[in-house]
Amino acid sequence: MKKLIVPLALGAVLALGACSAGPSASSDQSGGVSKEADAALAALTGKVFSKGPKGEEPANAEVADLTDAEVAQVKAKKATAAIVMHYGGNDWATAQIDGLTSEFARLGIKVVATTDANFKPDKQVSDLETVMARKPDVIVSIPTDPVATAAQYKKAAAAGIKLVFMDNVPNGMTAGKDYVSVVSADNYGNGVTSAHLLAKAIGGRGEIGAIFHEADFFVTKQRYEGFTATLKSDYPDIDIVESKGIAGPDFAGDAQNAANAMLSKHPKLAGIWAVWDVPAEGVLAAARAGGRADLKVATEDLGKNVAIALAKDSLVVGLGAQRPFDQGVTEARLAAGALIGKQAPPYIALSALPVDHSNVLEAWRQVYHQDPPKFLTDSYKK
Repeated sequence: MKKLIVPLALGAVLALGACSAGPSASSDQSGGVSKEADAALAALTGKVFSKGPKGEEPANAEVADLTDAEVAQVKAKKATAAIVMHYGGNDWATAQIDGLTSEFARLGIKVVATTDANFKPDKQVSDLETVMARKPDVIVSIPTDPVATAAQYKKAAAAGIKLVFMDNVPNGMTAGKDYVSVVSADNYGNGVTSAHLLAKAIGGRGEIGAIFHEADFFVTKQRYEGFTATLKSDYPDIDIVESKGIAGPDFAGDAQNAANAMLSKHPKLAGIWAVWDVPAEGVLAAARAGGRADLKVATEDLGKNVAIALAKDSLVVGLGAQRPFDQGVTEARLAAGALIGKQAPPYIALSALPVDHSNVLEAWRQVYHQDPPKFLTDSYKK
Protein backbone atom coordinates (compact mmCIF):
# COMPACT_ATOMS: atom_id res chain seq x y z
CA MET A 1 0.00 0.00 0.00
CA LYS A 2 1.44 3.34 -1.00
CA LYS A 3 1.55 6.15 1.46
CA LEU A 4 -0.25 9.21 0.22
CA ILE A 5 1.61 12.30 1.36
CA VAL A 6 0.77 15.76 0.07
CA PRO A 7 2.73 18.73 1.46
CA LEU A 8 0.65 21.05 3.57
CA ALA A 9 0.09 24.51 2.07
CA LEU A 10 -0.35 26.56 5.20
CA GLY A 11 -1.95 29.97 4.86
CA ALA A 12 -0.96 33.18 6.55
CA VAL A 13 -1.61 33.59 10.27
CA LEU A 14 -5.20 34.54 11.03
CA ALA A 15 -5.40 37.76 12.98
CA LEU A 16 -7.73 37.68 15.95
CA GLY A 17 -10.92 39.59 15.18
CA ALA A 18 -11.66 42.96 16.70
CA CYS A 19 -14.23 41.33 18.98
CA SER A 20 -11.69 38.86 20.37
CA ALA A 21 -11.28 38.83 24.11
CA GLY A 22 -7.96 37.03 23.81
CA PRO A 23 -4.55 38.70 23.90
CA SER A 24 -3.09 39.80 20.58
CA ALA A 25 0.46 39.26 19.39
CA SER A 26 2.60 41.82 17.60
CA SER A 27 2.93 41.32 13.85
CA ASP A 28 6.65 40.54 14.29
CA GLN A 29 6.00 37.84 16.86
CA SER A 30 3.04 36.48 14.91
CA GLY A 31 5.10 36.21 11.74
CA GLY A 32 7.91 34.50 13.60
CA VAL A 33 5.54 31.97 15.14
CA SER A 34 4.00 31.31 11.75
CA LYS A 35 7.39 30.49 10.25
CA GLU A 36 8.31 28.28 13.22
CA ALA A 37 5.03 26.38 13.00
CA ASP A 38 5.30 25.91 9.24
CA ALA A 39 8.85 24.60 9.58
CA ALA A 40 7.80 22.20 12.33
CA LEU A 41 4.85 20.93 10.29
CA ALA A 42 7.04 20.40 7.23
CA ALA A 43 9.45 18.38 9.38
CA LEU A 44 6.58 16.11 10.49
CA THR A 45 5.79 14.93 6.96
CA GLY A 46 5.93 11.15 6.67
CA LYS A 47 7.34 10.65 10.17
CA VAL A 48 5.81 8.64 13.02
CA PHE A 49 6.40 9.71 16.61
CA SER A 50 4.15 7.28 18.47
CA LYS A 51 5.33 4.04 19.98
CA GLY A 52 3.02 1.08 20.45
CA PRO A 53 0.96 0.24 23.54
CA LYS A 54 3.93 -1.68 24.96
CA GLY A 55 6.61 0.68 23.72
CA GLU A 56 7.03 -1.02 20.36
CA GLU A 57 8.80 0.80 17.55
CA PRO A 58 6.43 1.56 14.66
CA ALA A 59 6.68 -0.42 11.44
CA ASN A 60 5.61 0.93 8.06
CA ALA A 61 2.24 -0.10 6.62
CA GLU A 62 3.89 -1.58 3.53
CA VAL A 63 5.02 -4.58 5.58
CA ALA A 64 1.44 -5.84 5.38
CA ASP A 65 1.45 -5.98 1.56
CA LEU A 66 0.71 -9.34 -0.05
CA THR A 67 2.06 -10.78 -3.28
CA ASP A 68 -0.29 -12.10 -5.95
CA ALA A 69 0.62 -15.66 -4.91
CA GLU A 70 -0.19 -14.88 -1.28
CA VAL A 71 -3.54 -13.34 -2.25
CA ALA A 72 -4.36 -16.54 -4.16
CA GLN A 73 -3.53 -18.60 -1.05
CA VAL A 74 -5.82 -16.43 1.06
CA LYS A 75 -8.70 -16.64 -1.42
CA ALA A 76 -8.44 -20.43 -1.47
CA LYS A 77 -9.20 -20.54 2.25
CA LYS A 78 -12.65 -18.94 1.80
CA ALA A 79 -12.23 -17.37 5.23
CA THR A 80 -14.66 -15.24 7.22
CA ALA A 81 -14.14 -12.13 9.34
CA ALA A 82 -15.96 -10.03 11.92
CA ILE A 83 -15.44 -6.34 12.71
CA VAL A 84 -16.05 -5.43 16.36
CA MET A 85 -16.04 -1.66 16.84
CA HIS A 86 -15.87 0.44 20.01
CA TYR A 87 -18.51 2.75 18.60
CA GLY A 88 -19.75 3.59 15.13
CA GLY A 89 -21.67 6.13 13.17
CA ASN A 90 -18.79 8.63 13.10
CA ASP A 91 -16.67 9.38 10.05
CA TRP A 92 -13.54 7.71 11.43
CA ALA A 93 -15.30 4.41 12.17
CA THR A 94 -17.11 4.49 8.83
CA ALA A 95 -13.84 4.99 6.95
CA GLN A 96 -12.14 2.17 8.91
CA ILE A 97 -15.00 -0.19 8.09
CA ASP A 98 -14.97 0.88 4.43
CA GLY A 99 -11.25 0.15 4.21
CA LEU A 100 -11.66 -3.22 5.89
CA THR A 101 -14.67 -4.39 3.88
CA SER A 102 -13.25 -3.32 0.53
CA GLU A 103 -9.93 -5.06 1.17
CA PHE A 104 -11.54 -8.19 2.64
CA ALA A 105 -13.68 -8.40 -0.52
CA ARG A 106 -10.55 -8.14 -2.69
CA LEU A 107 -8.97 -10.94 -0.66
CA GLY A 108 -11.99 -13.22 -0.83
CA ILE A 109 -12.74 -12.97 2.90
CA LYS A 110 -16.43 -12.71 3.77
CA VAL A 111 -17.42 -10.26 6.53
CA VAL A 112 -20.08 -12.03 8.60
CA ALA A 113 -20.69 -9.38 11.29
CA THR A 114 -20.00 -5.72 12.11
CA THR A 115 -20.87 -4.54 15.63
CA ASP A 116 -21.06 -1.22 17.51
CA ALA A 117 -20.55 -1.22 21.31
CA ASN A 118 -21.46 2.46 21.78
CA PHE A 119 -18.27 2.76 23.87
CA LYS A 120 -19.66 0.40 26.53
CA PRO A 121 -17.28 -2.41 27.56
CA ASP A 122 -20.07 -4.74 28.68
CA LYS A 123 -21.79 -4.32 25.32
CA GLN A 124 -18.55 -5.10 23.53
CA VAL A 125 -18.04 -8.26 25.57
CA SER A 126 -21.56 -9.31 24.56
CA ASP A 127 -20.82 -8.44 20.94
CA LEU A 128 -17.71 -10.61 21.01
CA GLU A 129 -19.67 -13.54 22.45
CA THR A 130 -22.28 -13.19 19.70
CA VAL A 131 -19.67 -12.89 16.98
CA MET A 132 -17.68 -15.89 18.21
CA ALA A 133 -20.77 -18.06 17.86
CA ARG A 134 -20.46 -17.47 14.10
CA LYS A 135 -16.92 -18.95 14.20
CA PRO A 136 -15.09 -16.32 12.14
CA ASP A 137 -11.51 -16.99 11.14
CA VAL A 138 -10.60 -13.36 11.83
CA ILE A 139 -11.74 -10.60 14.20
CA VAL A 140 -10.60 -7.02 13.69
CA SER A 141 -11.46 -4.88 16.69
CA ILE A 142 -10.76 -1.82 18.79
CA PRO A 143 -11.22 -2.56 22.51
CA THR A 144 -13.32 -0.05 24.46
CA ASP A 145 -11.43 -0.84 27.67
CA PRO A 146 -8.16 -2.81 27.86
CA VAL A 147 -9.07 -4.42 31.19
CA ALA A 148 -12.81 -5.04 31.05
CA THR A 149 -12.71 -6.69 27.62
CA ALA A 150 -9.48 -8.68 27.99
CA ALA A 151 -10.97 -12.00 29.12
CA GLN A 152 -13.29 -12.22 26.13
CA TYR A 153 -10.56 -11.40 23.65
CA LYS A 154 -8.40 -14.09 25.26
CA LYS A 155 -11.24 -16.59 24.70
CA ALA A 156 -11.30 -15.62 21.04
CA ALA A 157 -7.54 -16.12 20.76
CA ALA A 158 -7.78 -19.50 22.52
CA ALA A 159 -10.43 -20.53 19.98
CA GLY A 160 -7.90 -19.99 17.20
CA ILE A 161 -9.37 -16.77 15.84
CA LYS A 162 -6.79 -14.41 14.32
CA LEU A 163 -7.07 -11.06 16.11
CA VAL A 164 -5.95 -7.75 14.64
CA PHE A 165 -6.43 -4.66 16.79
CA MET A 166 -6.99 -1.02 15.95
CA ASP A 167 -5.21 1.43 18.25
CA ASN A 168 -5.67 -0.33 21.59
CA VAL A 169 -4.65 -3.75 22.97
CA PRO A 170 -6.33 -5.68 25.80
CA ASN A 171 -4.25 -6.26 28.93
CA GLY A 172 -2.30 -9.48 29.24
CA MET A 173 -2.11 -10.26 25.52
CA THR A 174 1.09 -10.69 23.51
CA ALA A 175 1.67 -9.87 19.84
CA GLY A 176 2.57 -12.90 17.73
CA LYS A 177 1.02 -15.21 20.31
CA ASP A 178 -2.44 -13.93 21.28
CA TYR A 179 -2.95 -11.46 18.43
CA VAL A 180 -1.42 -10.65 15.07
CA SER A 181 -0.65 -6.94 15.36
CA VAL A 182 -2.08 -3.53 16.23
CA VAL A 183 -2.52 -0.79 13.62
CA SER A 184 -2.78 2.84 14.58
CA ALA A 185 -2.44 6.39 13.42
CA ASP A 186 0.48 8.38 14.78
CA ASN A 187 -1.66 9.72 17.61
CA TYR A 188 1.20 11.42 19.42
CA GLY A 189 2.16 13.03 16.12
CA ASN A 190 -1.43 14.13 15.57
CA GLY A 191 -1.34 15.87 18.94
CA VAL A 192 1.94 17.56 17.98
CA THR A 193 0.43 18.65 14.66
CA SER A 194 -2.65 20.22 16.23
CA ALA A 195 -0.47 22.07 18.75
CA HIS A 196 1.52 23.75 15.99
CA LEU A 197 -1.62 24.65 14.05
CA LEU A 198 -3.35 26.17 17.07
CA ALA A 199 -0.21 28.03 18.14
CA LYS A 200 0.10 29.51 14.67
CA ALA A 201 -3.53 30.63 14.65
CA ILE A 202 -3.26 32.51 17.96
CA GLY A 203 0.14 34.03 17.26
CA GLY A 204 2.05 31.90 19.74
CA ARG A 205 0.59 33.43 22.89
CA GLY A 206 -2.58 33.54 24.97
CA GLU A 207 -4.84 31.46 27.17
CA ILE A 208 -6.38 28.26 25.86
CA GLY A 209 -8.47 25.36 27.14
CA ALA A 210 -8.12 21.65 26.43
CA ILE A 211 -10.77 18.92 26.39
CA PHE A 212 -9.33 15.41 26.73
CA HIS A 213 -10.74 11.88 26.84
CA GLU A 214 -11.15 10.81 30.45
CA ALA A 215 -10.65 7.07 29.97
CA ASP A 216 -7.97 4.39 29.97
CA PHE A 217 -7.65 4.65 26.20
CA PHE A 218 -4.09 4.52 24.93
CA VAL A 219 -4.36 6.51 21.71
CA THR A 220 -6.38 9.42 23.05
CA LYS A 221 -3.88 9.72 25.90
CA GLN A 222 -1.14 9.93 23.27
CA ARG A 223 -2.89 12.81 21.51
CA TYR A 224 -3.20 14.84 24.69
CA GLU A 225 0.42 14.13 25.60
CA GLY A 226 1.67 15.16 22.17
CA PHE A 227 -0.38 18.35 22.24
CA THR A 228 0.58 19.48 25.74
CA ALA A 229 4.25 18.51 25.42
CA THR A 230 4.61 20.50 22.20
CA LEU A 231 3.07 23.63 23.67
CA LYS A 232 5.31 23.36 26.72
CA SER A 233 8.50 22.92 24.73
CA ASP A 234 7.84 25.17 21.71
CA TYR A 235 5.31 27.79 22.77
CA PRO A 236 5.95 28.92 26.37
CA ASP A 237 3.71 31.99 25.96
CA ILE A 238 0.63 29.79 25.51
CA ASP A 239 -1.02 28.91 28.79
CA ILE A 240 -3.50 26.03 29.15
CA VAL A 241 -5.61 27.66 31.85
CA GLU A 242 -8.04 24.76 32.13
CA SER A 243 -8.26 21.12 31.01
CA LYS A 244 -11.48 19.13 31.29
CA GLY A 245 -12.00 15.41 30.72
CA ILE A 246 -15.07 13.89 29.06
CA ALA A 247 -16.04 10.23 29.24
CA GLY A 248 -19.02 9.98 26.86
CA PRO A 249 -20.89 8.36 25.29
CA ASP A 250 -22.36 11.82 24.46
CA PHE A 251 -18.97 13.24 23.54
CA ALA A 252 -20.30 16.26 21.65
CA GLY A 253 -22.74 17.19 24.44
CA ASP A 254 -20.17 16.68 27.18
CA ALA A 255 -17.62 18.78 25.28
CA GLN A 256 -20.15 21.53 24.73
CA ASN A 257 -20.83 21.70 28.47
CA ALA A 258 -17.10 21.75 29.20
CA ALA A 259 -16.47 24.49 26.64
CA ASN A 260 -19.38 26.58 27.94
CA ALA A 261 -17.88 26.43 31.43
CA MET A 262 -14.41 27.34 30.15
CA LEU A 263 -15.63 30.31 28.13
CA SER A 264 -17.64 31.61 31.06
CA LYS A 265 -14.78 31.23 33.54
CA HIS A 266 -12.00 32.47 31.23
CA PRO A 267 -13.23 35.37 29.09
CA LYS A 268 -9.76 35.88 27.57
CA LEU A 269 -9.68 32.36 26.15
CA ALA A 270 -8.15 32.50 22.67
CA GLY A 271 -8.60 28.87 21.71
CA ILE A 272 -9.76 25.39 22.71
CA TRP A 273 -8.27 22.03 21.74
CA ALA A 274 -10.52 18.95 21.57
CA VAL A 275 -9.27 15.39 21.51
CA TRP A 276 -11.15 14.40 18.31
CA ASP A 277 -13.70 15.83 15.90
CA VAL A 278 -16.89 14.79 17.70
CA PRO A 279 -15.96 16.60 20.94
CA ALA A 280 -14.80 19.48 18.74
CA GLU A 281 -18.35 19.73 17.39
CA GLY A 282 -19.48 20.44 20.95
CA VAL A 283 -16.84 23.18 21.24
CA LEU A 284 -18.12 24.73 18.01
CA ALA A 285 -21.67 24.71 19.35
CA ALA A 286 -20.54 26.43 22.55
CA ALA A 287 -18.56 29.07 20.65
CA ARG A 288 -21.49 29.86 18.36
CA ALA A 289 -23.96 30.03 21.24
CA GLY A 290 -21.61 32.30 23.18
CA GLY A 291 -20.96 34.68 20.30
CA ARG A 292 -17.28 33.69 20.14
CA ALA A 293 -16.74 33.64 16.38
CA ASP A 294 -13.13 34.64 17.11
CA LEU A 295 -12.34 31.46 19.07
CA LYS A 296 -9.69 29.23 17.50
CA VAL A 297 -10.41 25.49 17.66
CA ALA A 298 -7.95 22.68 16.91
CA THR A 299 -8.59 18.96 17.02
CA GLU A 300 -7.83 15.55 15.46
CA ASP A 301 -9.66 13.58 12.74
CA LEU A 302 -11.21 14.97 9.57
CA GLY A 303 -14.92 14.44 10.28
CA LYS A 304 -17.45 16.10 8.00
CA ASN A 305 -18.55 18.83 10.41
CA VAL A 306 -15.07 20.03 11.29
CA ALA A 307 -14.15 19.74 7.60
CA ILE A 308 -17.00 22.13 6.75
CA ALA A 309 -15.79 24.57 9.41
CA LEU A 310 -12.29 24.40 7.94
CA ALA A 311 -13.64 24.91 4.43
CA LYS A 312 -15.57 27.97 5.58
CA ASP A 313 -12.48 29.23 7.44
CA SER A 314 -14.67 29.48 10.53
CA LEU A 315 -13.63 28.57 14.11
CA VAL A 316 -11.63 25.43 13.28
CA VAL A 317 -8.08 26.45 12.40
CA GLY A 318 -6.46 23.06 11.92
CA LEU A 319 -6.25 19.41 12.88
CA GLY A 320 -4.12 16.33 12.67
CA ALA A 321 -5.89 13.78 10.48
CA GLN A 322 -5.66 10.05 10.74
CA ARG A 323 -5.82 7.84 7.66
CA PRO A 324 -8.61 5.46 8.74
CA PHE A 325 -9.35 3.96 5.31
CA ASP A 326 -5.68 3.06 4.85
CA GLN A 327 -5.59 1.72 8.41
CA GLY A 328 -8.53 -0.56 7.60
CA VAL A 329 -6.81 -1.83 4.44
CA THR A 330 -3.65 -2.55 6.44
CA GLU A 331 -5.59 -4.42 9.14
CA ALA A 332 -7.31 -6.60 6.54
CA ARG A 333 -3.98 -7.45 4.93
CA LEU A 334 -2.41 -8.35 8.26
CA ALA A 335 -5.34 -10.65 9.05
CA ALA A 336 -5.08 -12.29 5.64
CA GLY A 337 -1.35 -12.77 6.02
CA ALA A 338 -1.87 -14.42 9.40
CA LEU A 339 -4.24 -16.94 7.81
CA ILE A 340 -1.39 -18.22 5.64
CA GLY A 341 1.24 -18.14 8.39
CA LYS A 342 2.84 -14.81 7.56
CA GLN A 343 4.51 -13.08 10.51
CA ALA A 344 3.72 -9.45 11.29
CA PRO A 345 5.44 -6.75 13.35
CA PRO A 346 3.66 -6.05 16.65
CA TYR A 347 2.84 -2.40 15.86
CA ILE A 348 2.21 -0.49 12.65
CA ALA A 349 1.49 3.23 12.52
CA LEU A 350 0.57 5.64 9.73
CA SER A 351 1.88 9.20 9.83
CA ALA A 352 -0.22 12.24 10.75
CA LEU A 353 -1.65 14.50 8.06
CA PRO A 354 -1.75 18.22 8.96
CA VAL A 355 -4.95 19.87 7.68
CA ASP A 356 -5.96 23.52 7.60
CA HIS A 357 -8.21 25.64 5.38
CA SER A 358 -5.75 25.65 2.50
CA ASN A 359 -5.59 21.86 1.97
CA VAL A 360 -8.84 20.53 3.42
CA LEU A 361 -10.23 19.40 0.03
CA GLU A 362 -7.10 17.47 -0.92
CA ALA A 363 -6.87 16.05 2.60
CA TRP A 364 -10.40 14.67 2.21
CA ARG A 365 -9.24 12.73 -0.85
CA GLN A 366 -6.34 11.25 1.08
CA VAL A 367 -8.30 10.34 4.19
CA TYR A 368 -11.40 8.85 2.54
CA HIS A 369 -10.11 7.85 -0.92
CA GLN A 370 -13.02 9.78 -2.42
CA ASP A 371 -13.44 13.17 -4.03
CA PRO A 372 -14.66 15.76 -1.51
CA PRO A 373 -18.47 15.77 -1.42
CA LYS A 374 -20.51 18.66 -2.81
CA PHE A 375 -21.40 19.92 0.67
CA LEU A 376 -17.69 20.44 1.31
CA THR A 377 -16.70 21.96 -2.02
CA ASP A 378 -19.72 24.28 -1.88
CA SER A 379 -18.64 25.39 1.61
CA TYR A 380 -15.09 26.24 0.59
CA LYS A 381 -14.25 29.92 1.03
CA LYS A 382 -11.77 31.01 -1.64
